[in-house]
Amino acid sequence: MTDLKIAIAGAGGRMGGANIRAVMATDGLVLHSAFARGGSGTIGKDAGVLAGSEPLGVIVTDDVGAALAGAGAIIDFTTPAASVALAERAAQAGLVHVIGTTGLSADDEAAIAAAARNGARIVKAGNFSLGVNLLQGLVKKAAQVLGEDFDIEIVEMHHNRKVDAPSGTALMLGEAAAKGRGIALAEHSIRGRDGLTGPRPKGEIGFAALRGGTVVGEHAVILAGDSERIELTHRAESRAIFANGAMRAALWARTQPAGLYSMADVLGFSD
Repeated sequence: MTDLKIAIAGAGGRMGGANIRAVMATDGLVLHSAFARGGSGTIGKDAGVLAGSEPLGVIVTDDVGAALAGAGAIIDFTTPAASVALAERAAQAGLVHVIGTTGLSADDEAAIAAAARNGARIVKAGNFSLGVNLLQGLVKKAAQVLGEDFDIEIVEMHHNRKVDAPSGTALMLGEAAAKGRGIALAEHSIRGRDGLTGPRPKGEIGFAALRGGTVVGEHAVILAGDSERIELTHRAESRAIFANGAMRAALWARTQPAGLYSMADVLGFSD
């Protein structure tokens, strides 16, 4: 099988650089193109140099159509609006689209699902690391076994440039807890507390978001019962773990039919 040609979206960002490095280090992949939003200072620069490596001869462009021409897959950790637009392009061309974008609205999710029905092979996840996806399974099982006698709180911390809260990973873990309990997260979650909030409602899943410094990502799921507490924690020390997972997802998705997949599907963890 020939190498899968990768187009990197958001090439000038932190994850863009990590994804470029991961493509270079992954057998079966080749960097086809790199693109960024119009007006970005990265336009016209060599993608390899931007990623802190040797020149690759792949110049960052703001012409999305040109960047996707001849590509087999898009790696996309950008913004909700950009990801929705790229999903539509992926559907038109039958591309693999790996989406690590967070902060998606219900309408965004619906548009991405429609693109998957219309020809795109989409792998979308709040987190592409192996450890977090294992943690997700543990949280689901713990919530199922312990039930409502244990309160669930999800605490996450990220760098001071992150724009959405709770993080996509925190929400992913919350969904796992809700699924373990057989409830809908949207109807049983608390996103913040301030003032006289009253006693904690039984069965609610709480979220707390911390921001500061250069923290790549930390997530703790706390299950607090009568006189005992269980804490399940994951700490990301490098963005490489997300990029490596995205590469694995792209290679897996190239052999799948059109559809919307999760990292659990890629790793064989899905029900």
